[in-house]
Amino acid sequence: MSPTLDAIDSVLLPTDGSDGALAGAKRGVDLAAMADATVHVLSVIETSTIDGVSSALESASAVDEQRAALEADAEAAVESVATMVRDRKPGLEVTTTTERGTPFRVIDRYVDARDIDAIAMGTTGRTGLTRAVLGSVTENVLRTVGVPVLVVPPAASESRLTESTVENVLVPTDGSDGAAVAVDWGSTLAAAFDAMVHAIYSVETSRFPPQLNPGEMLAELERPGEEALQEVRDHARERGVSLAGTIATGPPARVILDYAADNEIDLITMGTHGRSGLERHFLGSVTETVVRNAERPVVCVPMSGE
Repeated sequence: MSPTLDAIDSVLLPTDGSDGALAGAKRGVDLAAMADATVHVLSVIETSTIDGVSSALESASAVDEQRAALEADAEAAVESVATMVRDRKPGLEVTTTTERGTPFRVIDRYVDARDIDAIAMGTTGRTGLTRAVLGSVTENVLRTVGVPVLVVPPAASESRLTESTVENVLVPTDGSDGAAVAVDWGSTLAAAFDAMVHAIYSVETSRFPPQLNPGEMLAELERPGEEALQEVRDHARERGVSLAGTIATGPPARVILDYAADNEIDLITMGTHGRSGLERHFLGSVTETVVRNAERPVVCVPMSGE
């Protein structure tokens, strides 16, 4: 069955109180508002941090005091995001939770336990990681969870996702099952935002022997691209959205990033697994590179996402 925004009943906004987490939460509220979904705000108190505090302090009272401070920070983080949600979209139901553990593992368990349909996260956390390095929690969440994740880079922190602001949705495809799932979601989101779908297929000529006839080789390589683009056209037609299809040459991640920059793309939708692997805990290298370097929000859709 094809997805619709009606299928998103709940959106999880993990937070550590950082600006990066807030950027993800803001765009998550946009998604929740479009779907009229319940919002869950979660902050995880890292057990490794608590253990470090315990080993560094001698008195039990000092340990308790530091633990209480960490818990207070987590409570303040979830309440700050919850207040932002209520201010931006009054009427949305908001649930706040703090838990202890390893962040990405707690998030994964929370998704399963609360039947969460989507997650929105920033790419940077408390550590202040630069754009070139994807925050470790976000990266591990992408490798682990079985629901779509809206990943928001710092550059997109103030770019609203609404019908009036989202005009172009980029849907890369390689013809794989993983890409097909993402194409379905990309077409659905484009229909919800009344936006155009831009489908792109990248042909990597560098992987083939130079002695082959360039014209014949390119024609042979473009054939599966045309088939992949036709699948996207079919999805777009089902959703009643306009589509622009392009076959480009070059490394896929670079082709996607360049196209997004040159064509005023507002949102990118990709599968987390492509031709190179289908395991749940494997993050496709193309998707990983795009998420690390994109200046637009990226919806990462796992094969296991319903």
